[in-house]
Amino acid sequence: MNTALYWIKRLIPTVVLNKIRPPYHYLLAYLGNLIYRSPSKEITVIAVTGTKGKSTVTELITAILEADGNKVASLSTIQFKFGDDIRRNLYKMTMPGRFFVHQFLREAVDAKCTYAVIEMTSEGAKQYRHKFVEIDALVFTNLTPEHIESHGSFEKYKSAKLEIAKQLANSAKQPRYMVANTDDAHGQDFLNVKVEEKLPYGLSSLKLHTLHKDGIGLIFQNADEEITIRVPLVGLFNVYNTLAAITLTRALGVQLRTIESALRSLPPIKGRVEHFSTPKDAVKQVTAIVDYAHTPDSLEQLYTAFKDQKKIAVLGNTGGGRDTWKRPEMAHIAEQHCDHIILTNEDPYDEDPRKIVDDMSKGVEDKSKLEVIMDRRMAIRTALETAENGGYVIISGKGTDPYIMGPHNTRQPWSDAEVVKKELAALEG
Repeated sequence: MNTALYWIKRLIPTVVLNKIRPPYHYLLAYLGNLIYRSPSKEITVIAVTGTKGKSTVTELITAILEADGNKVASLSTIQFKFGDDIRRNLYKMTMPGRFFVHQFLREAVDAKCTYAVIEMTSEGAKQYRHKFVEIDALVFTNLTPEHIESHGSFEKYKSAKLEIAKQLANSAKQPRYMVANTDDAHGQDFLNVKVEEKLPYGLSSLKLHTLHKDGIGLIFQNADEEITIRVPLVGLFNVYNTLAAITLTRALGVQLRTIESALRSLPPIKGRVEHFSTPKDAVKQVTAIVDYAHTPDSLEQLYTAFKDQKKIAVLGNTGGGRDTWKRPEMAHIAEQHCDHIILTNEDPYDEDPRKIVDDMSKGVEDKSKLEVIMDRRMAIRTALETAENGGYVIISGKGTDPYIMGPHNTRQPWSDAEVVKKELAALEG
């Protein structure tokens, strides 16, 4: 949000803004499509939605399609990509406004990309940023409570997600593909949309799956042979993310052997269970994990992925003024899974950051496990210094977020990953 929009929100009554917003956002989407000459009609568009896993699934689909010989554009919370042209997402939002999605699609077409893979959010749908995009395929990952205060209720949040499914159903493209996680309670709602190809996925799609310290294994029964796909991602949640990407790309004609090769050599996904470690010959071995986990369910799954390790949590919370209900719950989850908890500043916006941390601390019963260090860099440094040999420091909440957001929309440039790398180097020095 720029400064002008900040003051508009401050000066215009909320009830008036709420009436103006829908037609305003719809008009922007219409104009964006008009100005950039309906670019989605000229490229295969794959949308990815859900509460968790969207960015990872977007990256996985992109990697597989590229391994199959395609030039691919992708739009996600992490980055904007046009083949080899990669730009960090500095917008603090997944689907920026002001015609951005249609401009992105036009650039993808002009760069001669075959596919555009777009992460689509409920907030983006609420502001009609998915409108006038002719979608070929939609992948639904899962649905858990998030953005409740923004949408008004979980049902309204879910309804915003389903608007993206309706956009697929209304697309002039054919065939249209709906890929949905049917192990999720809401998966069938997405499969109910009227499209030509309905593709459910879940653990039953596999003969077997295995979880390892440094990756996952998925065993498929393919005709008369078994194929094992090893992926350098950890946790059960990444089994589901990988299944989503495989289900879609197989439907698009990519061979399982090509998929196996692409995923085996998958590079790290920035800000998504991203590993940083001291050198192997260091006296003290410490591993830091940087992840975007910012909902109770995603945080619990992140900690569970390292359930047999000694863990220190560096935990903030979703930005000030939003989803206040989850503050104590997330701290409680950290207490259940971690040996020590350091609560710190994240994105307070116009709220007192200390109040946010105080709200979180109410969820911790054993205060001896709790430490409050408001300076985020110092919190990370302290965690790395005090971690046991062989232990893990799990830094959650920001992932690749480029700023710490403060009052009046002020922003401090930030990177959890860069801070971790510098502090690990200092630890060795």
